[in-house]
Amino acid sequence: MKIAVTYENGQIFQHFGHTERFAIYDAENGSIISRNIVDTNGSGHGALADFLKGNGVEALICGGIGGGARQALDAVGIRLYAGASGSADEAVKSLLAGSLSYDPDTVCTDHEHGHHGSCGEHGHGCGGHGHGCNH
Repeated sequence: MKIAVTYENGQIFQHFGHTERFAIYDAENGSIISRNIVDTNGSGHGALADFLKGNGVEALICGGIGGGARQALDAVGIRLYAGASGSADEAVKSLLAGSLSYDPDTVCTDHEHGHHGSCGEHGHGCGGHGHGCNH
């Protein structure tokens, strides 16, 4: 199974559409076999679903994500685990163990926040800071 995580400095990057790299993990029998860091080469939002599918990804762990990107991932058959935060490696281990903490209802509806920080930097995946993100 291939699992991708939005990735920045070992952590889950909190804005799917702006991620510059993914950690892509190969997992078998509940264990991580390998991890590759791949650059998105400027792909953004909806194009990232095709990028991930082209890399054989079956599941994605991320922080905040917009509705259009959710639909694009669904269209290519990638399972989504949104609203996660923390260490990318630990998140994949938790997913494999069936204990990943995430919020399946996390949706970021406003991509023009006016700030350059992470969409989930305030600890709510994508909300709680008054910028149009809904749960």
